[in-house]
Amino acid sequence: MCRRRRGSLTEDVRYPRVGVVIPAYNEEGTVESVIRAALSVTPDVTVISDGSTDATADVARKAGARVIEFPVNRGKGAAMQEGMDSSPCDVIVFLDGDLLGLEPRHIRELMAPVLDGRADMAVGVFRSGRKATDLAQRISPWLSGQRAIRREAFKDIDLRDARFGAEVALTDYARQRGARVVMVPLYNVTHRMKEEKRGVIPGVIQRARMYADVIRRIASRGRD
Repeated sequence: MCRRRRGSLTEDVRYPRVGVVIPAYNEEGTVESVIRAALSVTPDVTVISDGSTDATADVARKAGARVIEFPVNRGKGAAMQEGMDSSPCDVIVFLDGDLLGLEPRHIRELMAPVLDGRADMAVGVFRSGRKATDLAQRISPWLSGQRAIRREAFKDIDLRDARFGAEVALTDYARQRGARVVMVPLYNVTHRMKEEKRGVIPGVIQRARMYADVIRRIASRGRD
């Protein structure tokens, strides 16, 4: 159950209702550390295992997260929507399941602009993690999966068909409704690249599918 908890950039600040949602597909090697960082900030942590064929769900349960399992892979957007719909919290934090170097302070920094009323959405951007991911997020920060949102500002969004275009969908939704968005640097955070996780050829194929989803989402902007 989502509840108030002490802690923030200063320990004497009480959090509003905050839930962390971690969409994950075959992330058994990294999801535990992401969960542990999140549990240091809030007790409400949910992992959506999106048709994983490895031990992602078991690892997540043992680490202390609530787990929702999809029997087949439905895409990141569907996993994010399921996590958001299943949480009673007022502020939702999305974190990727393959993050490296994530610490509780990074999550607090990401949440802070939303918690103190400066933003409806905060987007975490990698800095000083590794050159490849730093460069990618400097070029296209709106593709970052690390986000904190005020639920009320995004209450009508539906990410189920967005697949890997979910981050673009969130950004478009915010832009169309005049929501306040800020970028938050996440120093020394990065993630495992798809080619490292899946192997070179499967990783390249999955990356191509991801960018195809993103391109489809961008192309649909004029029709929304």
